[in-house]
Amino acid sequence: MHIDELVEHWTILDEERDLIAGKRDATRLGFAILLKFYTQHGRFPRGRSELADDVVEHVAKPAQLPGMAARSCPFARSFEGRVAG
Repeated sequence: MHIDELVEHWTILDEERDLIAGKRDATRLGFAILLKFYTQHGRFPRGRSELADDVVEHVAKPAQLPGMAARSCPFARSFEGRVAG
């Protein structure tokens, strides 16, 4: 995905930051990804395959979610196994 698309569709907005702030650790990243996906598509992802790695990495950037790393998120690693297809 091009950087312009990442910034436009996957950057966490100030009002979203307030919603995300109440979550802890890896849950924060998973919640942020679900929130941004839902905002863009009007539904939740059906599986991990709908989430490009660069999207997960972009949302996990320290500027967006301080203290987060994409590799520390169980949601990002094992999403496919948790959702019925």
